[in-house]
Amino acid sequence: MQSKNPVFSRSRQQAATGWAGPTPSPDQLQNMYDTPSYTPSRPAFRTMTLDDVVVRGFLTLGALVVAAAAAWYLQVPPMIAIGAAVVALVLGLIASFTMSTNPALILAYAVFEGVFLGTISSLFEGMVSGIVLQAVLGTAFAFGAVLTVYSLRIVRVTPKLVKFTIAAGLAALALVLVNLVAGFFVDGGLGLRTDSPLGWIFSAAMILLGCFFLLLDFDSIEQGVRQGAPEKFAWQCAFGLTLSLVWIYLEVLRLVYYFNNSD
Repeated sequence: MQSKNPVFSRSRQQAATGWAGPTPSPDQLQNMYDTPSYTPSRPAFRTMTLDDVVVRGFLTLGALVVAAAAAWYLQVPPMIAIGAAVVALVLGLIASFTMSTNPALILAYAVFEGVFLGTISSLFEGMVSGIVLQAVLGTAFAFGAVLTVYSLRIVRVTPKLVKFTIAAGLAALALVLVNLVAGFFVDGGLGLRTDSPLGWIFSAAMILLGCFFLLLDFDSIEQGVRQGAPEKFAWQCAFGLTLSLVWIYLEVLRLVYYFNNSD
């Protein structure tokens, strides 16, 4: 005898239609089939390329060279150049420690650094004719040599090399500061910045250290491109290259002066 209990009747209806709801119609099934499957959305930023670094590098170095040429032509007083160097140091420290990709900050650093470089280059050129051209060629040679060494993987950038280079850079800056302070009490300080064998060795070591920083810059660029860093990271790469090239240029300028000084 079939049960007339309404509860049992509803249970049989739910078993027939399923607990998930009514059976979809053929049109609904076709729409579900035509709906594209889920695909990950595109990244919210364009990834960095080598061309991005080249363009930003030219912009940064171009701003520096234009500012240097203007300072040279206008014969900016040394005190103003020193003030520009202090501003460039502060901006450089901010850009370095914050890993800034702000183009205004990095270009401002390049302009103030350019004012200092133009003035100091003019002073050296007044003492030794042709020294600036020699320093520029020496810096270009160092850049090309380091790029070749890096491209051929003659020297590989490892975590140990990175730690060594950063530690050596900090130690070198500390020695420069100690030498500067000692110069207030003893003529020539520790002798690190004098026209002497010790001064020559220290300048050569500083040039070599700048070349190691260039190696780190090249590796940072390669890793950034390979790992899909944001496009704006190219500004930080351009800043790093500019910083290293300025370091090398100043040390080459000083070393060339030592060997061309007739006094």
